[in-house]
Amino acid sequence: MPSSPKSFYGRPPPLSSRRSAFLIIFCLLIGVSGFLYGITSFLRPIHGYRCLNTRPRSVRVVWEQVGSNSGGSNDGIHGGIGVDRHKVMGFVGIQTGFGSVGRRQALRKTWLPSDRQGLERLEEATGLAFRFIIGRANDKSKMASLRKEIAEYDDFIQLDIEEEYSKLPYKTLAFFKAAYALFDAEFYVKADDDIYLRPDRLSILLAKERSHSQTYIGCMKKGPVFTDPKLKWYEPLSHLLGKEYFLHAYGPIYALSADVVASLVALRNNSFRMFSNEDVTIGAWMLAMNVNHENNHELCSTDCTSTSIAVWDIPKCSGLCNPEKKMLELHQKKSCSKSPTLESDE
Repeated sequence: MPSSPKSFYGRPPPLSSRRSAFLIIFCLLIGVSGFLYGITSFLRPIHGYRCLNTRPRSVRVVWEQVGSNSGGSNDGIHGGIGVDRHKVMGFVGIQTGFGSVGRRQALRKTWLPSDRQGLERLEEATGLAFRFIIGRANDKSKMASLRKEIAEYDDFIQLDIEEEYSKLPYKTLAFFKAAYALFDAEFYVKADDDIYLRPDRLSILLAKERSHSQTYIGCMKKGPVFTDPKLKWYEPLSHLLGKEYFLHAYGPIYALSADVVASLVALRNNSFRMFSNEDVTIGAWMLAMNVNHENNHELCSTDCTSTSIAVWDIPKCSGLCNPEKKMLELHQKKSCSKSPTLESDE
């Protein structure tokens, strides 16, 4: 009897096999999606995100009060800053105040870069680091505005000292102490926020070989010396009394070598006499310390030249007259903003 033809029917695969295949495909899809998300996140960082490893440029310096000195003793810094000192050839502290927002904006539009990358490029090109130096205020609105500006530009060092004109000598000493704690520099430069500065030429000046380790660089002028402590520092009396004169730098900009600043750091706040004028105070201390005075009139030029380092309206103003306007006008001049030492000329 002939056998009947057999019919064959494909059996469905077991349920467990189908689930395994589905699970493998699902995992592959998740893996590919995660990989693509990671790539896009790397190429396009989230807006406003700041890398946690990025070192903040703005810091608030709070001094430890050691002992029971009536004048206080700035012997250390809270918060661990100052342990790892940033190495530069020179540190420039631009002295500023709460009423100088317009001046800072003028500087950031001219010779001082307004962004982190620009400041880093300037430091790499010149060996100079720049920060605005400011104290504190009791006015909450002023402090809130300052915090916003710090968050936007990140180019400040804030000192734990009240911001007052009458306390400028104390602020200057606090600045040098903080700068020395934060930066390992060959020179520390005090500059005002109302001068037009050429960082490239300042760098060349500071890089010169010098035989003196204790050096005080500035545009020097003569100030009176009174031996009688009852007499005040009053200029018209000096020629009548026949007293001698001493050289000290004009206040808008001067530089102290690291050895000089190290000596200032060792001082207690009440160990040296403070005078009403900050430049006279520093000059008197330099006289007492017997440092080498280096007089350079390119630090007090009245207009931009091929050699000028700092430009301000001497003797009409202790900086630029109407600095917010004059700063922008000077920057438009080729003799001010361009030279063979700047990359922008190439």
